Amino acid sequence: MGFIRLPGEPEVEVVLRRSARARRLSLRVSGVDGRVTLTMPRFAPEREARSFAAEKAGWIRDRLAEQAPFVLADLGAEIPVEGVARRIEAAGVRRITLEEQALLVPEGASRVPVRIGAFLREMARVRLAEASARHARALGRPHGRITLRDTRSRWGSCSHEGNLMYSWRLILAPQAVLDYVAAHEVAHIAHMDHSPRFWATCAKLCPGHEASRRWLRLQGAALHRYGFKG
Repeated sequence: MGFIRLPGEPEVEVVLRRSARARRLSLRVSGVDGRVTLTMPRFAPEREARSFAAEKAGWIRDRLAEQAPFVLADLGAEIPVEGVARRIEAAGVRRITLEEQALLVPEGASRVPVRIGAFLREMARVRLAEASARHARALGRPHGRITLRDTRSRWGSCSHEGNLMYSWRLILAPQAVLDYVAAHEVAHIAHMDHSPRFWATCAKLCPGHEASRRWLRLQGAALHRYGFKG
C-alpha cells in the first residue's frame, strides 16, 4: 500500500489500496479521521490513480472541509496548543510567547497566521525530537532523521532506515497524544508491522496509550481545521 500527495495547505495524502475485487477506481474520505483512500484494481497502472486523484482534488478538499469549520490562526482566534485552548492576542512582547491561556504576538506584527504556524512547527520539532529520543533510548535502538510535514492521512511514519516523519499538527493535540505517536513510530524501528509484538513494544514505551489512540480517532481530524496562511 503506497500513497500520493496532493499539493496545497494542508497537503493531502491519498492512500493507494489495491483490491482484487475492485473493478474501477474509487475514493473514500473517512468521516472519523479524514483519511483519504483511493481503491484501485490490482493491475491498474499507478499513473491512472495519480491522474484520477488530481482530477478529484477539488471534491476531496470539499469533503474534508465539510468535517469541521475553518479557523484562521489570526488575532482574536482561539487555537489549541498542547491540547489547551489559547487565544491569539497582540501584546508588548518581542517574539511570539506561549502563556497558559494565550498566544501573545508582538503588537503591529504582520502575517500573524504565518508567524503562528512557524512558531508551532518549531515547537513541534523540539517536542517530537525529545519524545523520539527518549523512546529510542528506552527501546535501545537509535532513530534516524526526523522530518515534519502537514499531512492528513497519517500522524507519523517510520522508514526501514529508522527515519521518522510526523505531522507538525500534533503540537495542537494534548501532550500525551504527541508522546504516544512518537512511541508508536519508534516502536516501528523494532517491528515494521502492527503485530502483537509491535503493540506490546508500544505499550511498554507508552503505558496507557489506548486513551491517546482513541483521542486521535475521535478528535484528530479537527486539528486540520486551523489555517496558518494569510
